[in-house]
Amino acid sequence: MPGKLKVKIVAGRHLPVMDRASDLTDAFVEVKFGNTTFKTDVYLKSLNPQWNSEWFKFEVDDEDLQDEPLQITVLDHDTYSANDAIGKVYIDIDPLLYSEAATVISGWFPIYDTIHGIRGEINVVVKVDLFNDLNRFRQSSCGVKFFCTTSIPKCYRAIIIHGFVEELVVNEDPEYQWIDRIRTPRASNEARQRLISLMSGELQRKIGLKVLEMRGNAVVGYLQCFDLEGESGLVVRAIGTACTLDKLSSPAAFLPACNSPSKEVKEIPFNEDPNPNTHSSGPSTPLKNQTYSFSPSKSYSRQSSSSDTDLSLTPKTGMGSGSAGKEGGPFKALLRQQTQSALEQREFPFFTLTAFPPGFLVHVGGVVSARSVKLLDRIHNPDEPETRDAWWAEIRQEIKSHAKALGCHAVVGYSESTSICEEVCILSASGTAAVLNPRFLQDGTVEGCLEQRLEENLPVGCGFCHIPYDELNMPFPAHLTYCYNCRKQKVPDVLFTTIDLPTDATVIGKGCLIQARLCRLKKKAQAEANATAISNLLPFMEYEVHTQLMNKLKLKGMNALFGLRIQITVGENMLMGLASATGVYLAALPTPGGIQIAGKTPNDGSYEQHISHMQKKINDTIAKNKELYEINPPEISEEIIGSPIPEPRQRSRLLRSQSESSDEVTELDLSHGKKDAFVLEIDDTDAMEDVHSLLTDVPPPSGFYSCNTEIMPGINNWTSEIQMFTSVRVIRLSSLNLTNQALNKNFNDLCENLLKSLYFKLRSMIPCCLCHVNFTVSLPEDELIQVTVTAVAITFDKNQALQTTKTHVEKSLQRASTDNEELLQFPLELCSDSLPSHPFPPAKAVTVEKASPMGEGNFRNRSAPPCANSTVGVVKMTPLSFIPGAKITKYLGIINMFFIRETTSLREEGGVSGFLHAFIAEVFAMVRAHVAALGGNAVVSYIMKQCVFMENPNKNQAQCLINVSGDAVVFVRESELEVVSAQQPTANCQPSCTGGEVTT
Repeated sequence: MPGKLKVKIVAGRHLPVMDRASDLTDAFVEVKFGNTTFKTDVYLKSLNPQWNSEWFKFEVDDEDLQDEPLQITVLDHDTYSANDAIGKVYIDIDPLLYSEAATVISGWFPIYDTIHGIRGEINVVVKVDLFNDLNRFRQSSCGVKFFCTTSIPKCYRAIIIHGFVEELVVNEDPEYQWIDRIRTPRASNEARQRLISLMSGELQRKIGLKVLEMRGNAVVGYLQCFDLEGESGLVVRAIGTACTLDKLSSPAAFLPACNSPSKEVKEIPFNEDPNPNTHSSGPSTPLKNQTYSFSPSKSYSRQSSSSDTDLSLTPKTGMGSGSAGKEGGPFKALLRQQTQSALEQREFPFFTLTAFPPGFLVHVGGVVSARSVKLLDRIHNPDEPETRDAWWAEIRQEIKSHAKALGCHAVVGYSESTSICEEVCILSASGTAAVLNPRFLQDGTVEGCLEQRLEENLPVGCGFCHIPYDELNMPFPAHLTYCYNCRKQKVPDVLFTTIDLPTDATVIGKGCLIQARLCRLKKKAQAEANATAISNLLPFMEYEVHTQLMNKLKLKGMNALFGLRIQITVGENMLMGLASATGVYLAALPTPGGIQIAGKTPNDGSYEQHISHMQKKINDTIAKNKELYEINPPEISEEIIGSPIPEPRQRSRLLRSQSESSDEVTELDLSHGKKDAFVLEIDDTDAMEDVHSLLTDVPPPSGFYSCNTEIMPGINNWTSEIQMFTSVRVIRLSSLNLTNQALNKNFNDLCENLLKSLYFKLRSMIPCCLCHVNFTVSLPEDELIQVTVTAVAITFDKNQALQTTKTHVEKSLQRASTDNEELLQFPLELCSDSLPSHPFPPAKAVTVEKASPMGEGNFRNRSAPPCANSTVGVVKMTPLSFIPGAKITKYLGIINMFFIRETTSLREEGGVSGFLHAFIAEVFAMVRAHVAALGGNAVVSYIMKQCVFMENPNKNQAQCLINVSGDAVVFVRESELEVVSAQQPTANCQPSCTGGEVTT
């Protein structure tokens, strides 16, 4: 038996009253793992039972430890009738299976019931004894670490980045089984929760096995999703990047970073070459016939001669020569050949990372994406994963070929998503085509001389913008100019990417969030006809979303997009597209031209006047934006660049004639030359609408900036004041005379109002920046639009922030000491004015961030004032991979939780708004409890991956499914690193700012 699991049930508190006669409860606990169940004694007549059970021991295989959650059920004992369930706790054992991770899980867990929510808490201690067996046929993958973070985790260093791992498991959905007709909603919700945690355990184990096969020891950028396919089943799928990581041992490696994450990232993960002295041996022929032991499963000798590796990617005419300038040609070809040989064995050279070790990313080609529409009822045997695997393989193949067309051999910032409505399913995948440095892709470094050549050849700050494709056979018409930074290589005039801004990029001014929003009506149809209608609409939607992004980018006076995420959601009678990205002005790319409006309609005076008025508005907006985001690039005289621009007089004529044909070009190349305007043709009311919608985007109030990447470009003096929030809005459309325009307007207003309300609620934190703004749109049913946004607000002004943190600490002290009820670790206090009856009922909203005012350590010693004996006040939660002003010292494992909540008294719980608010607050509470039990004090890379909401207003019912994940960590404030640990300051117990606890 390879493992022993030991569980002890200590006590419970704040249990609900289950026995009406005595107003008390006779509680006992069932502990279940696999097929074994133990019970504690019944503790009679108490709401705070002290069981103090013996250790329950389960002897199990280590693969069961990975697959199964530990299930703890609290019940009320009834002598004559069936025992009533109070609630359950699922504990994931996986974090105890790493070598350097926590050794024990112990703490107070909220007891959760799918109908009533949290009902008290239970104190549990869990330990695991593992016997290591190195059986090659074993099915478990203990010891492989998982990280949600899409960059190399902070206290590790990557030795090799192996590449893409994916897995998919299918099961039938308990909600659609025949037995569901006779069992209670609670039973089927619990069957579903349990099934999903089993499936995600199995998925993680299978991915772990693939990683061990590649000789890796970790998965970074692990992204797991659920597809609720209805009748066809329940799919859980995951993708990630397999790596070999090495822990940075000495705390000396934590260099004193001056509060700026970008510097920190640069200095820590790669402080030296993986093995520095390989290049002393042998003659320095760039590619010796050398036997590498290679990362994919087998080891074999690699004889690389140029003939077999030059997998004709693009037409072979001078693979590197066209774009590489004079001296770079042979070198570039060599580099390419090596990286290619390193990526050749991999079926898909994809990386889910968005931030990389310095020197890993050589060039960026642009965004590649693929979508496909499938019918779920056409799957031959729905219980087997084959069909779905084939679907995904087909899409990945397409992405791979797009990347090759761009002269790139890898895709970074890769992600996959689905949107399902009845039997139609849209699969999407996207990423950024890139050329990578072979150094991190294989065991043993590349030959030394090549390394040095590479370092010399990459100009700092602009290398990644240079085009990887060949100028002579460009895959599409684009406008190239010489790089404004080094003047050697060619760059495109606009760059779209799905990754974070590289740390060494030169940026002028600040970034900003740019969103394109789009709705399209479609007729209700069945099966085949429906799928055809959708696939006919898709290309046009993509094209329009791109055009909108392009126009908005020009309007902001910027020339590159980072962190681009386009989602297309399918509903019964419409399709919605939402694209978010962070716009930036890259110094290496040409200055964007303005936007020029050209009308084709009859030349009557009033119309002309209208056009010139619009033109003036546009020009003003561009000027205003440049000022707002501090974009003032140095002027460059055209002679230096060798400008490809004709003389001004011819230019205007040339543009007019071009604009007719420019439609095909727009998606990839949307400005003509350096200072040229981008022409918007106005030939009907639709086009007029587009121009208007361009101008309606309201800039954030002064003191606020927003972006959807981890780090806001252009700001680096962060303070440690962070506040995460999640907000969900559900809006019901009136089904009367809906047109595309009305829909677009509705959707636009919804997103704008959501952002405005966030700015309003966070006004006390000015100056601040909303980072990692993550919008998710879904169409849960007819006429319902639901938008979920998660983000984190970080202040960046030193002197003001110091005062605010003090007041917050005081506030939380007062709150915590006020009343005994406050001892609940998870107060769900709603403000008195929390749920006003809306003047217009259709739009419902909920915003949640709870700072539980009491830390873990205080429960055992209730009389002690909070903060005196506990090192942390509340588990911090952030979607970023770092905590400003702090060092992450230990990763404790991945948190991956799935909850279902159902209610049959929606109105009494405060309507949709009250129901969602309470549920999200409970999810936060449960995540925090699990992290605290592992001994952590923060969750980083937190993401709410799904929030599926369904309501039936006539029956007063609603149901919501939420899936969240993140990395549990231990962090230490930088201020404390300097203080000797013996004298522990109390200031470290900063609660998250309480300003976010407002409900609308």
